[in-house]
Amino acid sequence: MIYINNRDVLDQTLNFAMEEYALKYLDINETYLMFYRMAPTVIVGRNQNTAEEINRDYIRANKVTVTRRLSGGGAVYNDPGNLSFSFIAKDDGDSFNNYRKFTEPVIRALHHMGVEARLEGRNDLTLDGKKISGNAQFVTQGRIFSHGTLLFDVNLDHVSKALHPDAAKYESKGIKSVRSRVTNIREHLAKDMTIQQFRETLLHYIFEGQEKIPEYQITDEDWTNIVDIANKRYRNWEWVYGKSPEFNVQKAKRFSGGRIDLRMNVKKSVIEKMTIYGDFFGAGDVTDIEKLLVGTKYDRKAIEEKLNGVDVHKYFGKISEEELLSVLI
Repeated sequence: MIYINNRDVLDQTLNFAMEEYALKYLDINETYLMFYRMAPTVIVGRNQNTAEEINRDYIRANKVTVTRRLSGGGAVYNDPGNLSFSFIAKDDGDSFNNYRKFTEPVIRALHHMGVEARLEGRNDLTLDGKKISGNAQFVTQGRIFSHGTLLFDVNLDHVSKALHPDAAKYESKGIKSVRSRVTNIREHLAKDMTIQQFRETLLHYIFEGQEKIPEYQITDEDWTNIVDIANKRYRNWEWVYGKSPEFNVQKAKRFSGGRIDLRMNVKKSVIEKMTIYGDFFGAGDVTDIEKLLVGTKYDRKAIEEKLNGVDVHKYFGKISEEELLSVLI
């Protein structure tokens, strides 16, 4: 096994690109191990509806990155207090959905640190009934990666805030996340340590005390290709939002200037159909706004650009543009 040292890059779009690059382009006969942390980030599963999983207002206000991974499963919030691991290996035909195979080295290492973790259900690591790790896998061209989170010292308040949209507003065919009770590993360690010490301790036990851990040296050419993958996939709106399954939106809000009741059909994160109801007093015909926004990305910036120059008061009376936007997105 060879360790890929990502130099503690906190940009998760680069970490995912690094993982994908190793999966597809490094030696097929080698097994690689990566660890990565990240700035505050929400990661949605491959088959999820991004809009349905995230709290857009919180994410925008707190500058949380949103991206989508190649593997399935549910949405997660991570910050620098989380340490994720990824095993990248040859698919031997007995690896996909075999989470025990890839989590067992991590579990053994945690036991050495006084953390009695166990694999529970199909793909979670738990401690005293609370989740400390969720795992997912992806297979392609004879290769597999199996990656998972390790909640070391994550701000758990932010987890619920970033992943708490109004479920009543969305009706879709996307695979919805199942929320679990969670706990931080740091609270349960036999001896306290920083997350950097935690990573080094995991490395020591996973590599079974090898004096010199074999390490893959990322070249300038590798980095060029990794950045290219990040731009084309993990930073790409079409991948992060546009891949979402078709869904319907129903939102209603009351303001001092009246009530707006909105119904939308969104396909590939583009507005396909929109109907606006309400008891506001406007002189203009709101079907003008409906026609204007059909075909627009279901994205605040894109909608703001379409509304630029529109006299919102003409159509919605005393309702402001900001109030209208709070219903639209």
